[in-house]
Formats: sequence, C-alpha cells, structure tokens
Amino acid sequence: MYTVDHMGPRYLRQALAEDVRTGLTSVPKWLPPKWFYDAAGSELFSRITRLPEYYPSRRELALLREHAREIAALTEAENLVELGSGTSEKTTLLLDALTSEGTLKTYTPVDVDGTTLEAAAQRVAAAYPGLAIWAVRADFERHLSLLPRIGRRLVAFLGGTLGNMDEEGRASFLTELRATLSPGDCLLLGADLVKDTGRLVAAYDDAEGVTAAFNRNVLSVMNRELGADFVPEAFEHVALYDARLNRIEMRLRAVRHTRVRFRELDLVVTFKAGEETRTEISSKFYRYRLEREVERAGYTPVRWYSDPAQDFALFLAQVPRRPGEDRPPEYRSRRARHHT
Repeated sequence: MYTVDHMGPRYLRQALAEDVRTGLTSVPKWLPPKWFYDAAGSELFSRITRLPEYYPSRRELALLREHAREIAALTEAENLVELGSGTSEKTTLLLDALTSEGTLKTYTPVDVDGTTLEAAAQRVAAAYPGLAIWAVRADFERHLSLLPRIGRRLVAFLGGTLGNMDEEGRASFLTELRATLSPGDCLLLGADLVKDTGRLVAAYDDAEGVTAAFNRNVLSVMNRELGADFVPEAFEHVALYDARLNRIEMRLRAVRHTRVRFRELDLVVTFKAGEETRTEISSKFYRYRLEREVERAGYTPVRWYSDPAQDFALFLAQVPRRPGEDRPPEYRSRRARHHT
C-alpha cells in the first residue's frame, strides 16, 4: 500500500482559519461543509445515513448493487479513484464488479481525514490481496491536479457530494477534473434529484435531532482548532429548501445575541439574535441540467441510472476518445428494476 499526503500537518488548521476569516466576516455569514467531518462529525453522519428520513444513501447503494457490473463492463477501469472515499463502504460493490471484469489493478481512495483514509485503505488491502492501493490524503477542491495518473481510470464521486457546490463551483470542479483525465477515462456521479419539498427537508431535519447535532458539531471543531468560545446551545439547526436554486440549505441560527472570540486568530465575530450562518448547500438536480453541466465540462454521457421513484441517480460519463479510437457506448438511460 502506498500513502501520499498532499496536506501536511498544518494544512487543515490553516484552511479552516482561512475559511473562518472569509466566511464569518461575510454578509450573510457562511462556512463550507467539509468542517463537519472530524471524528465526531463522521460518526454523526454515519448515523444520519441510517435514519428513516435520509433516503439518499439507501437509493445510491441499491443503484450500485443493480448496475455495478454494467458500469465495470462499460468502463473497463484499471484504476478506481474515489473522491471523498470516507470508510469506502459503497466502494466494495464497484471493486467486486471491476475485479470480476478482470481489469482492476489499482484502487485510489482520496480523503482529507488521514485516520479514516488509512483504516479504510488497510481494510480494502486485506480484502483484495494483489490490488495496488494508493491512499491519497488530499482536498479534492484544491489537489485534483496532484492525483496519481495510473492506468485507465474510473473516478467515483458518490453520495451526492457534487451538490455541496453551487453551479459555478461545480463547473470549476468538473472542468479541473476533466483536465487531469485521459481519453477513455470515466466519471461516475451520484446525484440527488428534485422531489417533494417535504421529503427533502425531512432528510436534513430528522425527528431524532441527529442532523442538528451534526450541524452544530462545526462549532466544536472551531472551538478545538481555533480556540473559539462558541456555546453550541446558543445556535439552533435550520434546514430549508430554496426552490429557485433547487437546493437544501442548512444553517445555524443564533438564538440570542452572541459574541465569539477566536483566540488563535485574534478575531471577534458577533452574531445578532436570529442571524443565520449557512453551513451547507445540497443541490438537487433535474436530469437535463446535470447532463448539460457535465457536457459543458467536456464529458460524453454514457449511462443514467435512477430508481423507479426518481429519488436518486448515478450518472456515468466518459472523456471523449481521440479520433480513430473506439467511440463511447451509446447513451441510454436505465432505471433500476427494484431498490432496497
């Protein structure tokens, strides 16, 4: 197993400090969602995926079970690259399918959390002896150009994480990723689809309050890493759907006037009673719009898989081959025959 670290010991703290200075001095205030995911946040998110309200993980898993074999056959990938790999649980379905196809030689998990990355990579290495593992600690928003360029690649970007970016951010990400890929390489996206507003909001505001705890966890991260003095109970969780932008927004609303000092930054931030800080966006997609975004970034659509309820989709696209090489497979849509 090979381990590559593009972040260094101070990277996360410096990046957090930069985001806090920029986001919490803006009007309105905001923070990027990646700061949810320390050890406590990762455990809370794992609980979220098992909640009855949170359908995306179940739908995506069912689609992977249904279509991993076809994805493996279409891509013939030698290297599975997973951005935001986390615990690599869903990855097993793709690894099994590509192994059965006989093409897979390398697995490249990419994540910012070095501890989670190392543990997941070791589990995969034990389960798939002979498979080369390149575990890359990197921020996919900043280090795409540094990822290993080994073999014919299938880049998996699952969990609806693409939706955490706004349209401009998605265009930049897809274009930058495209520049690192070779003709014939493929991209597999997981995308949550536009649906009933009540179901969307419930998925981000569960009855047990797990998502609320997950949202407030970012305050604990700033307290620990930047010497802030947030009182988490002074902020309440808010989830709402913006129909104009087709996205969920999670926010933290100050329940009273609050003044927060960041000792490590020599910074003081004031939150008025009722003032909201946006901590996450989760865009929901119409098929034609996501297809258009991906095509504009230079990819050719290959397959669109969705469940019968049209809750979630897997979208497979390919970097066009050079003239004279095989053309990509004819683009067809597939709906899962069932889901669990």
